[in-house]
Amino acid sequence: MTPAQLSELFARVRKNHPLVHHITNYVTVNDCANITICAGGAPIMADAIEEVAEMTGIVGALVLNIGTLNHVQIESMIAAGRKANELEIPIILDPVGAGATRFRTDTARRLLEELEITILKGNVGEIGVLAGADGKVRGVDSAGLTGDPVEIAKAFAIRAGLTVVVSGATDIVTDGRRALLVENGHKMMGGISGTGCMAASVTGAFAAESGDTVMAAAAALAAFGIAGERAAAVARGPYSFKVALFDELAGLKPDDLNSAAKIRSV
Repeated sequence: MTPAQLSELFARVRKNHPLVHHITNYVTVNDCANITICAGGAPIMADAIEEVAEMTGIVGALVLNIGTLNHVQIESMIAAGRKANELEIPIILDPVGAGATRFRTDTARRLLEELEITILKGNVGEIGVLAGADGKVRGVDSAGLTGDPVEIAKAFAIRAGLTVVVSGATDIVTDGRRALLVENGHKMMGGISGTGCMAASVTGAFAAESGDTVMAAAAALAAFGIAGERAAAVARGPYSFKVALFDELAGLKPDDLNSAAKIRSV
């Protein structure tokens, strides 16, 4: 994976405006829709069981987020996910708060068992819980992990047959064979709600345009992180930072990934 390949992928996202279907939480749904647009994609936010499969049939990627979970939503996720699997459409699962309650943990595990998830994106606590590595979660935030997160993510990726993204100050992306660290971003990104959800949306747009899920996830996180760095440089506080984050991602050029992405193999 070269900087030029990252730029080429971003250029395809900008050119093709891939449709990204979200079944997500009501806290960040509007932010996820708008960040998808800023990344170059086109959001669809549909969760009614009567239409999710049909809607999934026309998109480039499906993003599932369990942040505000209920039984009706779960069945919609299963229906949409089965359609995505049938059509080989990538699925990005964000297991928000897995480990906080049995309901969330069991739901995340059910989705992983019943669907072929392409990219699992969570914080270190959520990934640790699902990997059986003593991850700790406080509410929907990570409270740590026992062990080396890179090695845990690699082993889990191989066992589950997917790409694992561990979000944090440094993001980890691995399919078990390759492992990348994405070091773009700014601490202000952790000072507002929804940046993790938004990162999954951006990842969906990139995954829709590339069969290389490791490269897609790394490129998406680098682009989002660069936008965060630039937003922090002009922000006066958390809300001006949020506005600037959207503006900076919308204004990001494909060549910016070539020059500013901080991605290294481990």
